[in-house]
Amino acid sequence: MQTRIACLFSCAFAALVALPSAAQESVTLKKISDTNTIIIGHRESSIPFSYLDDKQQPIGYSMDLCLKIVDAVKARLKLSALQVKFNPVTSQTRIPLITNGTVDIECGSTTNSVERQKQVAFSVSTFVTSVRMVVKANSGIKSLADLDGKAVATTTGTTSDRYIKQTETGKKIDVKNIYGKDHAESFLLLETDRAAAFVMDDVLLAGLIANAKRPADFAITGEALSVEPYGIMLRRDDAAFKKLVDDTLIGLMKSGEIEKIYNKWFLAPIPPKGINLNLPLSPQLREAIKNPNDKGV
Repeated sequence: MQTRIACLFSCAFAALVALPSAAQESVTLKKISDTNTIIIGHRESSIPFSYLDDKQQPIGYSMDLCLKIVDAVKARLKLSALQVKFNPVTSQTRIPLITNGTVDIECGSTTNSVERQKQVAFSVSTFVTSVRMVVKANSGIKSLADLDGKAVATTTGTTSDRYIKQTETGKKIDVKNIYGKDHAESFLLLETDRAAAFVMDDVLLAGLIANAKRPADFAITGEALSVEPYGIMLRRDDAAFKKLVDDTLIGLMKSGEIEKIYNKWFLAPIPPKGINLNLPLSPQLREAIKNPNDKGV
């Protein structure tokens, strides 16, 4: 009898070991389970990905995708309720706040780069953009060569800063680099003529122009410095959580739901001013949706 009981105990214990809970599999899921809270890092002016509406609430394309991930986390942990907290991040703070555990996922407009993968992980690509520049429409600036001797704005902590510096070397031009703490401040540098150009992802530039007082005053121009994939940023070395995030996004891609979310933010009027970016799905993004991947640039 004792032998039988011991065997049953051993088998039950082995089953528990073989089938760990979702929280046991993942540092991130355990943290969320223990606190009954998931913390989303969001941007404040990355239109239409992650920005504040007229009630100062974070909204956008990336936010909608992340809220789908929240639903998946809630289901995976079998929680009747899950508290969602929002934590603002900037280009400078987003990676440190992921690595130190302050935020669980970053939902913004972050490029998945090989260099950043040394510190953080990324979901499958959720968007693809090109790095270009916005200038005043009457400036006469048409190419990067026209920036020689001029002040050029970039946002601190972004990949665009590296590209403009590489261009300075490769094309033998000399520019004065000035920096905004976020995209809104960088655009203001151009708007107030403290910079002749603002180099950034073209989709973000389009959003800033559409929200400007006089959109016709600005033009996106020049050759592309890079073509870059965006992803949801999360902690490194948490394969179980990354799989949940990727599976959720791939599910949206396979069902066609992601295109509905895309159309909501890129092909229809969006808050707070009711602007319409009128940006159809690009061939690069269609390919990323058809064949999901997390390759960095």
